[in-house]
Amino acid sequence: MLIIPVKEGENIERALKKYKKKYDKTNVMKELRRRKEFVKPSVIDRQANIRAAYAQKMKSQEI
Repeated sequence: MLIIPVKEGENIERALKKYKKKYDKTNVMKELRRRKEFVKPSVIDRQANIRAAYAQKMKSQEI
């Protein structure tokens, strides 16, 4: 549970902004989306290899 200390006379919009910022830092939504469906480790490895190959290709084209 997130606790946001609100000072006396502080604007509610400011408190909401603090809450949203703190909530984003906890990465709750990212974790929920990631756990939504299971991805096999082999698929994760394959995607990492594809990304690495693409990044290497882009770096070689820059030079």
